[in-house]
Amino acid sequence: MLIRALIAFAAIVVLSLAGVWLAQNSGAITIDWLGWRIRTSTPILILIVVAIAVVAALIYRFWRAIVGAPRAFGLARSERRRRDGYLALTKGMVALAAGDPEEARKQAREANGRLDDKEPLTMLLLAQAAQLDGEEGAARRYFEAMLERPETEFLAIRGLMVQSQREGDRDKTLKLARRAHDIRPKSKWVITELFKAEAAAGDWKAAENLIKKAVRQGAMVGDQPTQYRAILQLQQGLAAEAGGNASGALKFVREAVKLNPELQAANIAVARLLLESGKRSKAESFIEHAWKTAPHPELATMYRSAVSQSDPLKRVQSIRTLRNLRKDHPESHLAMARAALDAKLWGEARRHLTEARNTGTGVGQSARWCRLMAEVEEAEHGNTEAARQWLSRAADAPADPGWVCANCGATAPGWNAICGHCGEFGSIDWRMPPRSDVAPGAALGKVEGPEGDQKLLSPAAGAAPEPGLPESADGNQYDGDVAVR
Repeated sequence: MLIRALIAFAAIVVLSLAGVWLAQNSGAITIDWLGWRIRTSTPILILIVVAIAVVAALIYRFWRAIVGAPRAFGLARSERRRRDGYLALTKGMVALAAGDPEEARKQAREANGRLDDKEPLTMLLLAQAAQLDGEEGAARRYFEAMLERPETEFLAIRGLMVQSQREGDRDKTLKLARRAHDIRPKSKWVITELFKAEAAAGDWKAAENLIKKAVRQGAMVGDQPTQYRAILQLQQGLAAEAGGNASGALKFVREAVKLNPELQAANIAVARLLLESGKRSKAESFIEHAWKTAPHPELATMYRSAVSQSDPLKRVQSIRTLRNLRKDHPESHLAMARAALDAKLWGEARRHLTEARNTGTGVGQSARWCRLMAEVEEAEHGNTEAARQWLSRAADAPADPGWVCANCGATAPGWNAICGHCGEFGSIDWRMPPRSDVAPGAALGKVEGPEGDQKLLSPAAGAAPEPGLPESADGNQYDGDVAVR
């Protein structure tokens, strides 16, 4: 701003000095033209020339305005339509964010009418509005049209990938992910999606290479790369095992455990492969090590096979070793209860069932817990009625833990790197399945009394608490957290 003022001031000074100089040295100029003679001073001639130039410029601008009026009118009209079109686009995007398909389609039509139908943002709005309205075919056509334009190709690929993932078309998803990677190889989203697509296609080596690239690009941070590598190693081990390569499978799954000791499926695979190869002592030692970090019922079952104790009483002693490694875990108590049942140690079985339930986890109140109680009742007392009631409770109790997808909640018959329902990578883990149809406590007979206190009902409505409930040290029977005297 200061520089402009200085320049303007300097120009004024120069013009003033030039005017003074011309006034002092005006001289005389004579023009002879067609018999005319004109005599004047130099300053006057300069003023006349400037006036003529100004008039000529004004005439020229007026002529340009008249000649260009039609074109200017057309440009103004086009600009107004363009402005209204982009306003409609904005309103359409707001409608999409609000989840209003009718308004989004209305604004899309408005924008399409005022803008070129090949306008990238118009096509994107029409495609997304069609998706919101459930018209996948129309959305696909718009996305495919966007593929032809370099500036919208990436957006089109992303939209088509979403559609192919919904349809479960893994081959198409992989092709689109690779194409997106060719366009934007440094995009974090592209690297992540390509990794999932390669894993879903079973190309474990390509997926593992992408993990390294994802770490370099910052697409995977923290423990995620290590956990993903462990899952890939485990999946390759299972594939090798299915192909009959037991030694190769063991190498893969051991690496998976090394990367993630809490990966229960990997621990189970290692123990199983060791047992199948006849290495019982190694299997026993490995299970004890794995139990410290990730107890699992299958590990307990394999541990009973590994210890090679035919005497049920000695087997109880062996399982107690396992239990002492994680005294706070319900699986430790359930494993002891199973061993005690086999050894006909009814009191020991009841005690550990009580301790499993007192851990406060879903495992200690699950259907498996109820089935074990039924077995205790029938085996110790021959009380088939009490056993039947416990089995009835098992039908309504929280389901046993299983292989459940954390992304969609679907249960799977076994572990897999890819969820067969939603296609998510690394989402299957051993957990309690979702249960929303039964209120907490209802499965175990808890209801609210008129005073708000908890009352206890046996499986049969109105029946007294059954005599086979676990006993505490003072002889009281417990159903949940309330003593029944």
